[in-house]
Amino acid sequence: MFRKVLVTAAMLAAFGHAYASVDVNTANEDALRGIKGIGPAKAKAILEERAAHGPFKDPADLSKRVKGMGGHTVERLQAEGLAVGPAGAAASPQVAASSQTKGAAAAANTPKGGATVAVKK
Repeated sequence: MFRKVLVTAAMLAAFGHAYASVDVNTANEDALRGIKGIGPAKAKAILEERAAHGPFKDPADLSKRVKGMGGHTVERLQAEGLAVGPAGAAASPQVAASSQTKGAAAAANTPKGGATVAVKK
């Protein structure tokens, strides 16, 4: 029984890691290579460009600065989980804050009987 629980937890961790986004401005070579479509040469090119000229501002900046990464390639890599620029880094705190705010608003709008009331804005 313990083995089944352990195997299930390992599988869930592996699937969760597969769908996690990788920020191009903070990732190491192994993390970049974890994105489908980025091999050793492309990961090295990204890291060298980032080290030489600083972080990437947005997807267009990435496609302009790294040879062989056009707009369509960057879009495909973003679909695979690559995050580029401050939008990728700032999106997760905003989503977390937004969900906390919505949760607090829902709790405040719950009547005594326990029924949830939807409020349109």
